Amino acid sequence: MPELVAVAHVEDLPEGKVKVVEACGKRLALCNDAGTFYAIDDECTHDRGPLDQGELVGHEIECPRHGGRFDVRTGEATRLPAIRPVHNYKVIVLDDGSIIVEV
Repeated sequence: MPELVAVAHVEDLPEGKVKVVEACGKRLALCNDAGTFYAIDDECTHDRGPLDQGELVGHEIECPRHGGRFDVRTGEATRLPAIRPVHNYKVIVLDDGSIIVEV
């Protein structure tokens, strides 16, 4: 059964930035794409590189090691050498600005 975990506050993550958060023992990359928050596994499926250290470009995050990209909305791999998707998680922003991830 999914668990809802508070991981951050909207003030913690400016637009266009990525922050590592942990939820239920998982390391996640929390992304702020133009005020909408997304959470994906913080590990490139190509070489296990840390996605939080990559650049967020629109709806895509680029792995800093080899340039593979993933759509933060879906987890889909969008540029080689990445071909397998990363897992994405449902994100809820509460009225008080708390960011909740469903893990």
